[in-house]
Amino acid sequence: MLTREQMAQRVARELRDGYYVNLGIGIPTLVANFVQPGVDVMLQSENGLLGMGAFPTEAELDADMINAGKQTVTARPGAAIFDSAQSFAMIRGGHVDLTVLGAFEVDVDGNIASWMIPGKMVKGMGGAMDLVAGAENIIVVMTHASKSGESKLLDHCTLPLTGANCIRRVLTDLAYLEIENGAFVLKERAPGVSVDEIVSKTAGRLIVPDVVPEMRFQ
Repeated sequence: MLTREQMAQRVARELRDGYYVNLGIGIPTLVANFVQPGVDVMLQSENGLLGMGAFPTEAELDADMINAGKQTVTARPGAAIFDSAQSFAMIRGGHVDLTVLGAFEVDVDGNIASWMIPGKMVKGMGGAMDLVAGAENIIVVMTHASKSGESKLLDHCTLPLTGANCIRRVLTDLAYLEIENGAFVLKERAPGVSVDEIVSKTAGRLIVPDVVPEMRFQ
């Protein structure tokens, strides 16, 4: 299985020069540490920071410089700091080229459930609903199965939806998949993970090509 850092490193390969990118809370925030040399991107945090850098060293630490998950971060040269209203105007206006989000469930229709589990404490929707509505290019990063072993890739989401028909790409700790024509299509598998394991842990309709390459990490 991929580690959290490897998942972030794989997602970072999807960043393109000139992109404005929103990183959600959790594993997505780690993507800031793996932007490839020569790729110039502006990372946005919905609390009002455009130009987020990698996590700080002890010498760089500034307790007032935080992302939406209240983690301390750095700001790259050219960064801008503004209020939350302006940040969400950017998101709702479709000015974000790529959004990276965590999730509880994703289904074959591209629906995403990411904000609540009934019976558990709910802190609120956060900005996820705005992000999935305002972005056309979204990657979901999550574990393939829950701690109890239940698949998170389903035919139909069972939890309250964050957005409908908006997800086209999913990276899990086992695989990279794309959603096409009502099915997950297996594109890559994690090092050492077999196709059979991925099939057994995917509850939603899954299409497996004849050849599924293994992800490569340096």
